[in-house]
Amino acid sequence: MIAKAQETSNMRVILAGLVGNVIEWYDFALYGYFANVIGRQFFPSSNPSVSLIAAFGAFAVGFLVRPFGGLLFGRIADLLGRKQALILTLMAMAIPTVLMACMPNYSRIGVTAPIIVVLLRIIQGLSVGGEYTTSIVYLVENAPDQRRGFFAIWGLWGAVLGILLASAVASFLANILDHQQLDIWGWRVPFALGSLVALIGLLIRRGLVSDVSTDVSRDPVQQVFGKYRMQVLRLFLLNIGGGVGFYAAFVYVVSYIKEIDMVSERIALNINTVSMAILLLLYPLTAWLSDRLGRKPLLLAGGGMLMFGSIPLFELIHTTDPLRIFAGQLGFVIALATLSGGLNVANVELMPKVVRCTGLAFAYNTSMGIFGGTTPLIATWLIQGSGNPISPAYWVAGSASITLLTSIFWVRETRLSCLS
Repeated sequence: MIAKAQETSNMRVILAGLVGNVIEWYDFALYGYFANVIGRQFFPSSNPSVSLIAAFGAFAVGFLVRPFGGLLFGRIADLLGRKQALILTLMAMAIPTVLMACMPNYSRIGVTAPIIVVLLRIIQGLSVGGEYTTSIVYLVENAPDQRRGFFAIWGLWGAVLGILLASAVASFLANILDHQQLDIWGWRVPFALGSLVALIGLLIRRGLVSDVSTDVSRDPVQQVFGKYRMQVLRLFLLNIGGGVGFYAAFVYVVSYIKEIDMVSERIALNINTVSMAILLLLYPLTAWLSDRLGRKPLLLAGGGMLMFGSIPLFELIHTTDPLRIFAGQLGFVIALATLSGGLNVANVELMPKVVRCTGLAFAYNTSMGIFGGTTPLIATWLIQGSGNPISPAYWVAGSASITLLTSIFWVRETRLSCLS
C-alpha cells in the first residue's frame, strides 16, 4: 500500500514537471508553423516576405528575453519555493495562448494588433526562461536519490512532446481545412486547445506540496553574478553543444533538406517527426543509464559523438536519398539523447541549492539564446559564405567540443552526491 502511494506521488511529480514544458513548446512551435498566417493577419504588407520576417522577428523576441525570465522566475523559485514559480510560469504561458486564440487582427484594431503580439511573445519568452529549468530542479529535488536522472529527463521529454503535438495538430488542420478557412479562423483552434491543456496543468500544480526552503540566499541574483559566477559559467559552457546540436538537427535541418538537398517538404517533415519520436523513446533510457553509470560517462559519450560525428552525419544528410538522410539524423538523435541523459540532471546537481533555480535558469537560457537560438541563422550564413554545404557541421562540432572539454576538465561525477 505504501509502495503504491509512493508510486502515485512520483507520477504526480513527473506530471507536474513535464506539463508546463508541453504547453510551452506546443505554443512556441504553433507560432512557427503558422508564421505565414500570423504575418498576414497581424503584420500585413504588400510584400509577403516582409510580413513573414516581421512575424519571425516577434518570435525571436521571445528568445532574447529568456535570460531575464530565468532571473525573474528563478529568483521567485529560490525565495518563495518551486511550486509558486511553476504556477506563475504556467499562468504566464496560458494567458498569451488564450489571447492568441481570440485577439482581433490588424484589419480590426490596426497597429495595436502587432504590438499586442510582440508583448505576448515577451511574456511567453519570460515564462520559458523560468519554466524549463525550474521544472527540472523540481523534478530532481523531489526524486529518489537513485532515480534523479530518470526524473529530470521528463522536463525535456515534455518540451519535445509539445513540439510534436503542435506539428500533429497543424498538419491535421492543414489537411481538413482549405486555405481560406485556415487563414480566417482555423489557425486559432490549436491555441484554444492549448489553453484547455494549460488549465489542466494548473490544476495539477496547485495540488503540489509547498516547498519553501530556509537554505536560500537573500539575494540570489546578486549571488549568481558574484559568489557563484564560476558555477554559472560552467553550466553555460556545458549546455552549448546540446543546444547547438538540437537546433541544428531538429529545427534547421528541415530547411536544409528542402533548400540544399532539394527534397520535398513532406519528406523532410516526415523524417524530422519520426526522428523526434525516436528521441522521445531514447530519453528515458539514457536517463536510466545515467542513474546506473553516472552523469560524466554520458556527457563524455554524447559530447564525443557530437564532436566527431557531426561532419560524417551531415555528409549523410546531404543527399537526395531519404534513407541516408534519416540515417544521418538518427545519428544526431543517438548523440543528443546520450548527452541529455547525463546533462539534464547534472545541470541541477552542479548548482548550489541557495541559488539553484536562479543560477541554472540564467546559465541555461543565456547559452541557448546566444548559441542554440542563433544556430539556424549561423548555419545559413556559413553555407552562403563558404559555398560548402557541410559547413554547418563544423559549427556543431566546434560547439560540441566546448561541452566535451568542459565535461573532461570541469565536471565532477555527481550521481552519488547530496543535493545540499
